Amino acid sequence: MPIEVVIEDARWETAGMDALAQAAIGALCAHLGIDVEACEGAVLACDDPRIRELNAGFREKDKATNVLSWPAEERANPGNRPTLPQPDFEGAIELGDVAISFDTCAREADEQGKSFDHHVTHLLVHGLLHLLGYDHITDEDAEIMEGTETEILVIMGLPDPY
Repeated sequence: MPIEVVIEDARWETAGMDALAQAAIGALCAHLGIDVEACEGAVLACDDPRIRELNAGFREKDKATNVLSWPAEERANPGNRPTLPQPDFEGAIELGDVAISFDTCAREADEQGKSFDHHVTHLLVHGLLHLLGYDHITDEDAEIMEGTETEILVIMGLPDPY
């Protein structure tokens, strides 16, 4: 498996997080032309108290959020699609890490009338794209990122989240 899934909250086990994460990274890599088997990274499947702690520690925002990302390297290319990562001398592509909160995902899915699995898959794709340098700080970058998310989700048979 290219992405290690670390489950801190047992509800993620029941929700099938490992399968959701592997499907998300597989579809993302297939769409972008990246060798999924070369990719390395981790997804931390946690709860609101844990993601709040991470958000406070790394972003100085003392609140829970749905997903956080820590890219292994800076790949942003403002106003354009980021440059795709190349394997290192050992053939690996180090992506970085993503954390996702069960509580926030469940609440948001309910509030938005979305399937929990669809919402989580969207957020995983979103977080993984951040690892590749995609961002949504400017309207131009948001359009690129959201368009790429939608393309990947449609390939997976999921509805446009926007």
